[in-house]
Amino acid sequence: MHPAATPIIDVRGLTKHYSGRAVVDHLDIRVLQGRIYGFLGPNGSGKTTTIRMLCGLLTPDEGEGTCLGHDIRTESRMIKRQVGYMTQKFGLYEDLSIEENLDFIARVYQVAQRKEKVEEALARLDLESRRAQLAGALSGGWKQRLALAACLLHSPRLLLLDEPTAGVDPKARRDFWDQLHDLAAAGLTVLVSTHYMDEAERCHELAYISFGRLLAHGTADELIAHAALVTCEITGPGLDRLARALRADRSIKTVASFGATLHLGARSQAALDAALAPLTGPGIQVRRVQPTLEDVFIALMQDAKDNY
Repeated sequence: MHPAATPIIDVRGLTKHYSGRAVVDHLDIRVLQGRIYGFLGPNGSGKTTTIRMLCGLLTPDEGEGTCLGHDIRTESRMIKRQVGYMTQKFGLYEDLSIEENLDFIARVYQVAQRKEKVEEALARLDLESRRAQLAGALSGGWKQRLALAACLLHSPRLLLLDEPTAGVDPKARRDFWDQLHDLAAAGLTVLVSTHYMDEAERCHELAYISFGRLLAHGTADELIAHAALVTCEITGPGLDRLARALRADRSIKTVASFGATLHLGARSQAALDAALAPLTGPGIQVRRVQPTLEDVFIALMQDAKDNY
């Protein structure tokens, strides 16, 4: 457990309705200082709506709690001043240079010693050599660096990152996460939504939501242990036929092809054995393997109930 006693985010029963539907349904979140908290879930699960309620851009229909020590309902202006929010879509001016964008954001936040802070941001994210380049001409990875630099200009205590690495190459994603861990080690708290399982594994804690409801939360090891999935790897002939048959079996929670192997998951060894018994033949080999986070989240998604 992190030594910080007071949570940066502590909300209970967070709820938001649109057109009579609970997009976020009585969600509880607690995040301690200096932690990277991963927020996972399929598209439309309520991740973005939750982030917007936490930073004061939306008022919840129900629920209560604090963000950065301020009431999320009555003190949203105080919260906004101390949060860096990075949206899914690049939100800076593409016809301005990197330096001009940073200077503009610094003016908006009325940052003291503005020019020095812009120089620090350029140096921190290795943007100095590109400072005069137009933002619209940058690749996805460099736009991501610029957006993060802009988020940090006003020295926030909390970063809210909404799928920040979507469409970014693996090298840029790894560099980005190295930067997040450096920031967290310095005491900054990060809540980040992502679809990538390799990124989820780099978070200190995780929460998985589907159809607006919190289905599971904890460390990666805790989520895998709590799911109690039994998984195996199959090799041999006719795996395509085998995969089609297993996907139709409701006792099997995950079926995934990886090159010349088939990866399966079920709630028990008995369920796995019963599903495989009529399907396996000569040359088919079955080997028990450890479940992954992806296995856990696919199983959770299958068990989730639609809120329409």
